[in-house]
Amino acid sequence: MIADFEYLCGSKSLIYQFIMVLPIYTLGQPVLRQVAEDIDPKDESIQQLVRDMYDTLEKSDGIGLAAPQVGQSVRVVVINLDLLKKDYPEYEGYIHTFYNPYIVEYDGKIESSDEGCLSLPGLHENVKRPSRVHVTYIDDEFQKHDEWVDGYLARVMQHEFDHLDGKVYTDRIQGLRKQMLKGKLNDLLKGRFSCDYKVKVKR
Repeated sequence: MIADFEYLCGSKSLIYQFIMVLPIYTLGQPVLRQVAEDIDPKDESIQQLVRDMYDTLEKSDGIGLAAPQVGQSVRVVVINLDLLKKDYPEYEGYIHTFYNPYIVEYDGKIESSDEGCLSLPGLHENVKRPSRVHVTYIDDEFQKHDEWVDGYLARVMQHEFDHLDGKVYTDRIQGLRKQMLKGKLNDLLKGRFSCDYKVKVKR
C-alpha cells in the first residue's frame, strides 16, 4: 500500500489517498480458469476492489483488467482507453467499469490484431476476433446496458470478458501457431519471465 497525501494551505488537516496495488495473477493460477460469479455492484467490498483494480492497472501500464487477474472470481472489469488517445482520439476520457458483463452475440467480420495480457507477461500474439459484439453490463452509475459495440473497444471487451469465463487470449489461437507457443507458455507456467509490475505466480 502506498499513501499519498496533500497538505491544504491554511488548514491543519491532511487528505490521505491510499493506493493499493494488487499482484497480477499469472498463467497457471486456478482463478484464471474459473467462471466468475455475478455480484452486487453497490457492495462496498466490490467498490473497494474496483478502486484497487484501477490503481493496479495504472501501475502496470495496462488498458484493461478483469477481477480474476487480481485473484477475485467475480464479474468485474475495468477499462482505460484514455491511455491510447493519441492513436484512438475517439477514446479520449474513456475510463469505465463493467459489472456483471456478458457477451450475448457476435457479429461482423473476423479481424486479426496483436494482443498482450498482464497475466501472460512478455507474450504478444495476433488473435482473430469478431469486429462487433452485443454486450450487457452494469456501468459505473449502476445503470443497465444492452448494446452493440464495435471497433477497438469491442476487441478489448472480448479480451477482458474472456477472463470472466476462465479463458485467456492464447486459447483463441489454433493450429501450428498454438504448437509454436507451447514453449513460451511452459516458461510462463514455471515463472520464467520478467516484468515491471507485481505478480503472483503458481507455486
